[in-house]
Amino acid sequence: MTELLPLDPDQLLTTTRSVRKRLDLDRPVELEVVREALEVALQAPSGSNSQTWHWIVLTDPEVKQKVADLYAKSFATYSANQPRRDDTARRVASSAQYLADTMGQVPVLVIGAIYSGGELPKGNQAGLWGSLLPGAWSLSLALRARGLGSAWTTLHLAYEKEIAEILGIPSTVHQGVLLPVAYTKGTDFKPAGRKPLDDILHINGW
Repeated sequence: MTELLPLDPDQLLTTTRSVRKRLDLDRPVELEVVREALEVALQAPSGSNSQTWHWIVLTDPEVKQKVADLYAKSFATYSANQPRRDDTARRVASSAQYLADTMGQVPVLVIGAIYSGGELPKGNQAGLWGSLLPGAWSLSLALRARGLGSAWTTLHLAYEKEIAEILGIPSTVHQGVLLPVAYTKGTDFKPAGRKPLDDILHINGW
């Protein structure tokens, strides 16, 4: 069992950040620690306790690079259309660019996917993704507790079919999130700035 960081629940929830530039690309990540974190993630809720999620863990350098190349291609398109409004936006853009440039060097890539039976449902898809994304966030929290970091990414979905072909993912399973996973350079993450609660809180109606 991996030793856990001394974080209480509120600290864990408020200091689990999207980590990009502070991912340690040189330190190997043991598959066992990823398995430990996934065992925690499997306790997350899913609709009707269906547990139709799948977790594709990539450690092979050649396979990771193929996925990383498609991610970088998608990021280039995305980045070209994003305004650089302020210092915060520019810092995030720099961090995101770094991840796109180094994705193939990250020790482990984890793709969270879910069985859909075929085509995605029309209309509101909250029921489907609500059975995957809580597990992916639990995985992020479990990794943080073990001194590892990740960054919630979905840009690879622009090339979902191509990635599915590379990885042999069947057409009945759809990808929902890609998490690059590595030990972090330091563990001293802090809560981020957020909008005031009263600006977004609605009680008994809008």
